[in-house]
Amino acid sequence: MLSFLVFVDLFLLYKIKKGVTITRFLPERLSNGDENKITLKTNNYYSFKTHISIIEELPFQFQKRDFIFRLTLTPKEEKKLHYNLKPTERGVYNFGHINAYVNSPLQLVTKKYILGEEKVLKCYPSFLKLRDFDITSFTNQSISYGTKKIRRIGNSLEFEQIKEYVSGDDIRTLNWKATAKSNQLMVNQYVEEKSQPVYSIIDKGRAMQMHFNELSLLDYAINATLAISNVILKKQDKAGMLTFSKKLEDWVVAEKRSSQMSLISERLHNIKTDFSESDFSTLYSVIKRKITHRSLLIIYTNFETMDGLNRQLTYLRALAKNHLVLVVFFKNTDLQTLINTKANNIQDVYDSIIAEKFMYEKVRIVNELKKYGIQSVLTSPKNLTGDTINKYLELKARRLF
Repeated sequence: MLSFLVFVDLFLLYKIKKGVTITRFLPERLSNGDENKITLKTNNYYSFKTHISIIEELPFQFQKRDFIFRLTLTPKEEKKLHYNLKPTERGVYNFGHINAYVNSPLQLVTKKYILGEEKVLKCYPSFLKLRDFDITSFTNQSISYGTKKIRRIGNSLEFEQIKEYVSGDDIRTLNWKATAKSNQLMVNQYVEEKSQPVYSIIDKGRAMQMHFNELSLLDYAINATLAISNVILKKQDKAGMLTFSKKLEDWVVAEKRSSQMSLISERLHNIKTDFSESDFSTLYSVIKRKITHRSLLIIYTNFETMDGLNRQLTYLRALAKNHLVLVVFFKNTDLQTLINTKANNIQDVYDSIIAEKFMYEKVRIVNELKKYGIQSVLTSPKNLTGDTINKYLELKARRLF
């Protein structure tokens, strides 16, 4: 009797070549540090109810070998399954096949289907959160009544029009050719150049390899660079970037063109660290030679102690002579947790005191930078992007660059 039932079960499962199909829907690319939605569409073409176990061959980076879905489908039923993947490193992700194990209502025999195509996806810096930081309420056409216009050193002017001379116009802007043609005094009118260069400079030395919530400080800086570049371009400024450790690499000249975001995203995708000590002297010498227009330089780095800052302060001060420098570095959130933890013994008290000392060092670094006119943002990795964008908007509103 059992043999007969097994035979019947075999017949039911194998009489149709493709009794079950599964189609995987993937995004075009993965967003680092974000939840990426994956969809599986399952169809049952059997004339009876089926029990299906689905095993996904996920990329090795996720280290999941038991990613199993179990579902039951009625005859001719279609069902969609959704799950999210959160990559924590940039690079290439290989999706394998989909293995489906199908049982009939008898559940004596299992038929295996190898479905789905192998797919390779690239993981880029966090682009899914760009909309969260897309500040559409800002426009260069807005007028702030009662705001005093000030002259800013180092900014250039661009030609707007030729107009008739009126009392109070600068005689140095007289246009003699237009004056001769019209037989009256004509002057060139200029407006302040609105598009200012903003460079995101990422330190990819060993100081940026510390991890918080599965991402390194380097990845947080990369994600912030992509987001703030989007805001910079929407504010009609010019966005550029570069990276450095022993030498300067991944240089993207600050421009306002439509393809700039795509270019920056591609450069950010392949940034790796060489675990070396970052050379700020090379950074200064190359910037002095290549960036001649006064710009906002947003430097993502990390200083843990005053000694670490003092080794590089000379070069930061030199950069600040010709540019507006904004140093972005990180709070150690683990130290804050240690400080807030209740001490149960003498060792805990010692640990808390040492943690407070290191936290105080960060505050001293901010004050030391401020002393020399260098702007700074001290933030937690989680709030890096939002705090950096807010600081950029603040500096722009104050017309400091």
